[in-house]
Amino acid sequence: MDLKISGKKALMAGGSAGMGRATAERLAEAGVELYISARREERLLHAAREITAKYGNTVTPIVADSSTDDGRKTLFAACPDPDILAVTIKPPDPNGDFLAVTPDMWRESIETALLGPIEIMRHYIPEMKAKGWGRILNIATFSAKNPMIWRLMSGPARSALINYTASVSREIAPYGVNINNILPGMFATEGSEENIAPYAEAFGLPLDPDVIAEHFQQHNKIPAGFAANADDMAPMAALLCSPLSRYIVGQNIVIDGGQHHSIF
Repeated sequence: MDLKISGKKALMAGGSAGMGRATAERLAEAGVELYISARREERLLHAAREITAKYGNTVTPIVADSSTDDGRKTLFAACPDPDILAVTIKPPDPNGDFLAVTPDMWRESIETALLGPIEIMRHYIPEMKAKGWGRILNIATFSAKNPMIWRLMSGPARSALINYTASVSREIAPYGVNINNILPGMFATEGSEENIAPYAEAFGLPLDPDVIAEHFQQHNKIPAGFAANADDMAPMAALLCSPLSRYIVGQNIVIDGGQHHSIF
């Protein structure tokens, strides 16, 4: 399918691994001029080299932590006028005891999962409006709609994010600028693998892959029967970044293998 974005400028914030990397690859495959940012320089440069070698695109890596003011300034200077903006963040550590959550933990969650994406969107929206076209996509989490105690540090901040984007999307749609969100469920990515030890600690489990897997299956029943990989999400992300999504405005698209029990 031709996404009709060849030659457009796309910024994938959080694009060195996992769902961000998979989305960046689908955008590169469609022919964009690609910018990807991440905090970890070595992994970011490796991703940029691999994407360039695979698709032949110009890929500009930006070492930046988009949850901080300084990181966002670096991002804005390196890519001042993208046509397409996609944002994802590293998932926070799992939580097993809501009484152990401190104000500092909430502040970190809000800075990373809410204020970071909002400030990036707020910076780029005026430029997109002036051009008369733009696509913004947040890759968030289905726990924004489906509360889960072990995703407590992720869900509430993302619930606020999708509320914000639903409101703003109606204001900017008349200018040809669309915001949408993808809410992924259980995905087997680098980030989830890094969270294995914190998951075990949060629920008092031994660091035994079989024990952890059994506990995970008991508490996260997925009708599809498996935890997805990033490539199961990326085609939808790329579609939402294209002109083909022109009538999709302010939506939250759950991709979770059927885990979330809701018709809306």
